[in-house]
Amino acid sequence: MSLNTAHAHGGVLIYAGERILLYCDGVEMGFDGVKLPHFKGNKKGTVYLTTHRVIFNNNSLSDMLKSFSIPFMCMREVELEQPIFGANYIKGKVNAEQGGNWEGQAKIKLWFNNGGAIEFGQAMLKAGQLASRNRVQQPPPYMPPQGNFYQAPPPSYSPPQNGYYDWVPYQTFPTAPPPEYVYMTEAPPPYPGVDPSAPPPQPYQANGYGTDEKAREAAASAYYNPNAPHNVHMVTPPSCPPSYDDATKKYN
Repeated sequence: MSLNTAHAHGGVLIYAGERILLYCDGVEMGFDGVKLPHFKGNKKGTVYLTTHRVIFNNNSLSDMLKSFSIPFMCMREVELEQPIFGANYIKGKVNAEQGGNWEGQAKIKLWFNNGGAIEFGQAMLKAGQLASRNRVQQPPPYMPPQGNFYQAPPPSYSPPQNGYYDWVPYQTFPTAPPPEYVYMTEAPPPYPGVDPSAPPPQPYQANGYGTDEKAREAAASAYYNPNAPHNVHMVTPPSCPPSYDDATKKYN
């Protein structure tokens, strides 16, 4: 789990080849067992379930905690709670990643004030189960996102059009994140995801997407999905992604 590594320009920052499965706002997050001031008090914001992790982005720009990234492999003792009074919530324990800007273990709670806690939690548990099957013996050391980043193409936040993802409750969470607030780094995910056809985690290289051809293909798959219901033009991943200013010109 890492602190302040999954946000950019008021939006969420994902890896090349990572896909956002669920997006939910109106979520409150609380921490226990960590003495860092970043974790003091409950945080209100948005939560994302991706193919590789859970990301929380804080609504408050002045808070020391801007974002919180929880890979499935860092979660422990996850439970779904349905109290008689108050909003349903998810609770569990998370372990810090080496180099993730904090150390140790924390207890967390996620309250879904607009509903959907149980559905989100069940999808999260299923994603964690699938990702654990793809775990490699010696994953590359974790490194925070590096290199340039740019606005992500539609396939990275649109529902996948195949039966493998029929366990994702899109009927409960039909809203996609605002595209102008989804950013992608050139680095591939440093930990396993839910898709068994994806290559294992690859160490980041400044001028590429991994150490082999499959890693580069995985990065390219985030740019184009031939089965998507919308019209998307093929874009070849550049060796050096455009700057933020250049990338956002087409959205202005």
